[in-house]
Amino acid sequence: MNLESINDGILKNENEGYERVERWNAETTLKLAEHYKEILKLLGEDTQREGLQTTPIRVAKAIQYLTHGYNLDPYEIIKSAKFKENYRHMVIVKDIELYSMCEHHMIPFYGKAYVAYIPNEYITGLSKIARVVEAYARRLQVQERLTVQIRDCIQETLNPYGVAVVIEAAHMCMQMRGVQKQNSVTTTSAFTGIFLSEIKTREEFIHLIGVNLR
Repeated sequence: MNLESINDGILKNENEGYERVERWNAETTLKLAEHYKEILKLLGEDTQREGLQTTPIRVAKAIQYLTHGYNLDPYEIIKSAKFKENYRHMVIVKDIELYSMCEHHMIPFYGKAYVAYIPNEYITGLSKIARVVEAYARRLQVQERLTVQIRDCIQETLNPYGVAVVIEAAHMCMQMRGVQKQNSVTTTSAFTGIFLSEIKTREEFIHLIGVNLR
């Protein structure tokens, strides 16, 4: 493996009728691939057999994508679409798909996030809420911290009357190893402001995220 064979930048593949974009750093990819090759050897594999010859490179690129949240600034994401608006009612973005990596075993967990806030002069673009979830999820995480980080980012950038975040996720570290409970789901929540002080507001949020409006 060498840097010349791991071009730094972007790959677009349109041969199959779709566009696939991949981004990676050549030097980081090379270093990661060397480590993954040694891991395969330690596991007892033959890294020279056909099926594994390029696996270290593929995994090195994949892990950079799975953790690309380290290269994103969630606060700047919100600030990039921060608008003054005289709206004082609840804004909810629900069913935000998330995929993350448990920092304890580096095994995925996945689920959905439900995010609400009540504006105080400022709102943000709806897609930015989902991007904040993505920015924090695409790191080595624990679900509890992920929930609080999303809440704090919105609270500190928009200063709303309150923020509510609920995440429901399935953890493959519980499904594939350990207790091996296939149907277990973990729910975490974090609130600020009016969602803490006003029971009716919190109940409205919980009701709305449980209602299928489609």
